[in-house]
Amino acid sequence: MTATATSSAARIEIELGERSYPILIGAGLIDQASTWEGLPRASTALIVTNEVVGPLYAERVKRALQPHYARVLTVVLPDGESHKTWETLNRIFDVLLGEACDRKTVLFALGGGVIGDMTGFAAACYMRGVPFVQVPTTLLSQVDSSVGGKTAVNHPMGKNMIGAFYQPVRVVCDLDTLQTLPARELSAGLAEVIKYGPIHDMAFLDWIEAQLPALMARDVTALSWAVQRSCEIKAEVVGQDERESGLRAILNFGHTFGHAIEAGLGFGVWLHGEAVGCGMLMAARLSQRLGHVDQAFVDRLATLVGRAGLPLVGPALGASSYLEHMRVDKKAQNGDIRFVLIQQPGQAVVQGAPDALVAEVIEQSCRA
Repeated sequence: MTATATSSAARIEIELGERSYPILIGAGLIDQASTWEGLPRASTALIVTNEVVGPLYAERVKRALQPHYARVLTVVLPDGESHKTWETLNRIFDVLLGEACDRKTVLFALGGGVIGDMTGFAAACYMRGVPFVQVPTTLLSQVDSSVGGKTAVNHPMGKNMIGAFYQPVRVVCDLDTLQTLPARELSAGLAEVIKYGPIHDMAFLDWIEAQLPALMARDVTALSWAVQRSCEIKAEVVGQDERESGLRAILNFGHTFGHAIEAGLGFGVWLHGEAVGCGMLMAARLSQRLGHVDQAFVDRLATLVGRAGLPLVGPALGASSYLEHMRVDKKAQNGDIRFVLIQQPGQAVVQGAPDALVAEVIEQSCRA
């Protein structure tokens, strides 16, 4: 991973050999001609967006792309995690096939994590692979889901269980898009920013604690560093373990519990970042019960999560429901649940834990 910065934008390289690509981070990138230069040549581009983001930014992206492509098409999908399904995915394929798009067609994912995941999965599948560009418009997608090539749709029995590793050719993080983000979505994104501290960089956690008021006020300087440092950490991890055979699993801190919350409640009831924020507290408590960290660390994380506007108490689904959903987590092995835990502040480990202890932590975490 390498990172460079100019007065207006930062550029981080995801180093994956022939699949390497840049992450561009800055304000006003959508309207800058240089943002779109050097992309794969094709006659057709397809912008995939949703009914919330599309009215705000689709025409601007279309205008920016028109000098580079003879046709710029748009497909608008319904918004929300509940629509991250095969049926919605097929709407992308319907346009690609209906418009006779060829194997050089470039897809542009304009939206949050749901749009990014589905567009990437469609790109991986259409004609066995066409290029795509991530244009994330939420904090969560800018600091996490747009980077690293994970693409998927949900199944009623589990989140992101059907998908592929497929890298974009570029990620464009325009910080201006965060100014139109609802407050709840901003808080959800902060959960994925916060996670990088306990798993990798406690100095970054110190910075987040100090700068949280500026982040929540959408200060561009603060947001720029939050996105850049988060992407730097993720780039370093992905560059070492693209397909999550080991190290990359640490990026799922809080996600095993969080995915169980999302599946148990029904996708879309809680935002992904809300579930991850609460899931991080569950994972921290389990880490403390196993002797890895002290109570002061758990309390510190809980204070920060609460200040970020995220839920501190898990939904009372029952420990058995949590455990059932967690057994289909992608880290599970032979039916044994494996958790990303904090071995010591700034260092994560993936390990199992007795069901009885996990159930105690869940019950503790679901009491007001």
